[in-house]
Amino acid sequence: MAKQTILKGRVIVIKDKNGQAIDDIDTDMIFHNRHLHITEINEMGQFAFGNLEGWTDFSKRVKSSDILVVGKNFGAGSSRQQAVDCFSALGIIAIIGESFGAIYKRNAINSGLPLMIADSIMSDDLEIDDQIEVNLETGEIVNSSKNKPLKPGSPLSKVQLDIYQAGSMFEYGKTL
Repeated sequence: MAKQTILKGRVIVIKDKNGQAIDDIDTDMIFHNRHLHITEINEMGQFAFGNLEGWTDFSKRVKSSDILVVGKNFGAGSSRQQAVDCFSALGIIAIIGESFGAIYKRNAINSGLPLMIADSIMSDDLEIDDQIEVNLETGEIVNSSKNKPLKPGSPLSKVQLDIYQAGSMFEYGKTL
């Protein structure tokens, strides 16, 4: 059965205590290196953002099917896969950001976690708990809580969609 390409979920907008976007969140802030010994994906979620000021309780705030909204250069730094897997473990269904670290983006795509680039997403009128609808094929984003279309993001490429539909790059490779 094909996965949905129109995702609906509650928004978690990652901002600082002053309501500003937190740019340059690196993989150490997402999943600290002191937890790298954890190999079971299901155990990783509890440590997501454990090293990001103001968000150390993230795993208690998030719900399955949430959509994460982030600023610029999200996932910069190392190639640690746990920085992607911790969000999958929590049931995050997509991450929308102004830009992503190159290695992080590739790791997420390969894991089947959709990332969408939306240049102005942090300046849009989004608040935590708003419900949004994201079309991975067209890039359309709608704030369902306010019945307001937002500036569209970049749609996923055909290959990205194929990997997402398969569940991961590994599973996609089996179809070739």
